[in-house]
Amino acid sequence: MAVTIRLKRIGTRNASCFRMVVMDKRMARDGRAIEEIGFYNPHSKEERVNLERADYWMGVGAQVSENCEHIIDRVRKGIDRRGIVKPAKPSKKQVAKLAAEAKAKAEAEAKAAEEAAAAKAAAEAAAAEAAAPAETAAPAEA
Repeated sequence: MAVTIRLKRIGTRNASCFRMVVMDKRMARDGRAIEEIGFYNPHSKEERVNLERADYWMGVGAQVSENCEHIIDRVRKGIDRRGIVKPAKPSKKQVAKLAAEAKAKAEAEAKAAEEAAAAKAAAEAAAAEAAAPAETAAPAEA
C-alpha cells in the first residue's frame, strides 16, 4: 500500500483550511484518511504538526507532498508565518509615476549642476578680468 502525507481541504467556500493527513495514495483528496497529523490555515497562517507522527510515517516510507514538506520544515525550525507581512506591490500607474518623478528630479539636479558650473566659471572669468587690468595698470604707472 502506497501511503502519502498530503493536505486535505476542509472549511467553507472562500474560507478553506487544510488538514495534514496520512492516506492511501489512491484515495480522493478529501477521502478517508489513515491518520490526521496536522493543520494548516492559509488565512491566519496557523500551522500545527505532530512531528513525532510525521517522522514515524516518513520513517516507514510515506511519501510527503511538496507543500506538506515545507510546512513540516517551518514547524521544525520554529518559523511563525503569522508575523510575516508581504509588502504592498505598487501598481503599474504608481511605478510609471515614480519613474517620471525620478527622471524629473534627475533632470532638475543636472540643470542645477550646469547652472552652478556656469556661475562658477563666470565668477572665475570676472576674477581673472579684475586681476588682469590691475597687473597691466601697475606696469603702466611705473
